[in-house]
Amino acid sequence: MQKLLSGLAMVLLLCTSCHAADNLVLITIDGLRWQDVFEGYDQSIVQEKSLTRHPENIEKKYGGDNATDRRGKLMPFLWQTIAKQGALLGNRDKGSRMEVTNPWWFSYPGYNEILTGKADPAIDSNDSVPNRNTTFLEWLNGKAAYRGKVASFGSWDAFPAIINRGRSGVYVNAGFEPANWPGLSGRAQLLNELLGETPTPWDNVRFDAYTYDLARDYLQQNKPRVLYIALGETDDFAHDKKYGQYLDAAHRADRFIGNLWRTLQSMDGYRNNTNLIITVDHGRGRDAATWPHHASPKAIQKNRPDQKQLLETGIPGSNEIWLAALGPDIKARGEYSGGDTVYQNQVAATALLLLNEQPGNYAADIGSPLRVLLK
Repeated sequence: MQKLLSGLAMVLLLCTSCHAADNLVLITIDGLRWQDVFEGYDQSIVQEKSLTRHPENIEKKYGGDNATDRRGKLMPFLWQTIAKQGALLGNRDKGSRMEVTNPWWFSYPGYNEILTGKADPAIDSNDSVPNRNTTFLEWLNGKAAYRGKVASFGSWDAFPAIINRGRSGVYVNAGFEPANWPGLSGRAQLLNELLGETPTPWDNVRFDAYTYDLARDYLQQNKPRVLYIALGETDDFAHDKKYGQYLDAAHRADRFIGNLWRTLQSMDGYRNNTNLIITVDHGRGRDAATWPHHASPKAIQKNRPDQKQLLETGIPGSNEIWLAALGPDIKARGEYSGGDTVYQNQVAATALLLLNEQPGNYAADIGSPLRVLLK
């Protein structure tokens, strides 16, 4: 009897680290600042005429008496659902800090850090060079339980390289590529047609609506266990110095995420069986002068040595990021205050642990899981 009781105690002890959900959705929103997420629109940027042509429109859509009202209008799903049922990290006004560890503070290094759990200083550009590192997506796809059940959709055309599609075998659709999985639905075929006919402001980034709609269609048809969606408009509108469009892109991203969550909850196999992580690849400048940009001191030294005033500081704020999570294995803590600084290199291990995979089996030298988020 004593041995039986000891065995039961051991089972109970082990189950304190068990997780319930079988599926994971990871979403990134390129370069969306924590300030806009947690405070709503920035009045100093709205007042800068070179960045905001119609401030009255921003006030009408996203205005409010205080930061709580403004952020709730900008990202209603985040604040009405995730903040009540899930968790948010990165509001520095409340002492919750999250940062990148890579030395560059821009996109490819950030996405590599998110997907591999560690920074690679050798990734020092946004060139579409196949990633020499193995992402956790690739590692999962190599396991029998996940093979053919891992997929990624990105607005930026660099994602086939970042995930190393040729080596990893992960299904990746990005940029202006038409969807090409077997048995395309009529909706996906129409999206392909429209994608080829719709002009965009950028030569390497499609509109996020295509990325989201194709990902949702793939989810419904192919039922992956792990789905990564990388939205990109926020960063590109910021580089174009269009703050109103940047805010609209953030608002659309929030709507996409809400729609996707409702879709998941309507589907057998995903309902109450899916965890969601949302984060960003980098931050950006803290004021109107620097908001359109992001770069570390090392990146300035490499790419813009003529910017002498930034050689020592880079663009402050570019390393500051945030994260939100929702699902059956996430504590309903809402907005975190205080605590230790957490890092971008902890996302991969957190994702793996949410799938009940041991991060150490993937790699021994990655950031530790964000256990503060987990039940």
